[in-house]
Amino acid sequence: MSGTHKVAVLGGGCFWCVEAVFKDLRGVHGVKSGYAGGHAANPTYKQVCTGTTGHAEVVRVTYDPSEIAYADLLRIFLTTHDPTTLNRQGADVGTQYRSIILVQDDEERSIAQQVLEEIGKAGLYDAPIVTEIATLGPFWPAEDEHDDYFARNPWSGYCQAVVAPKVRKFRKQYADRLKVEAA
Repeated sequence: MSGTHKVAVLGGGCFWCVEAVFKDLRGVHGVKSGYAGGHAANPTYKQVCTGTTGHAEVVRVTYDPSEIAYADLLRIFLTTHDPTTLNRQGADVGTQYRSIILVQDDEERSIAQQVLEEIGKAGLYDAPIVTEIATLGPFWPAEDEHDDYFARNPWSGYCQAVVAPKVRKFRKQYADRLKVEAA
């Protein structure tokens, strides 16, 4: 990774959905599913799913800020999942599915607060945004089976019912920001 790349860590429900969206985004050079925001070291998927570790399912997005701004990543993030539902995305319920932006410094925190206000004032949602802004602690990579899950399992029931509609919405709404191979 060159010095021009930065990292954003975001949780918006199941990480399979968030990963599938950001992999198609121009300026993004890597997406890794994982766990953050909790208190247990090196948690497993099974442990996180119990809701007892405090972790959220998140993605670590490696991006080039000369190609896409952090604020634009956050705008896309906040419009490709429902940031108004506390600890749930659709049928996925639990604190591990919370909407969360994990920031690394005061500049990211300020940008995140500004974008949350902007999206809130835009009236895109009928309910208030409940997305949490928290300081990034350890990021624990998810098990390899979660990498590229949608790409490897497009016909699974969950992917057809949950992931595919989010990816279609993203591709339609942000067609001008897709990587050429994703178009």
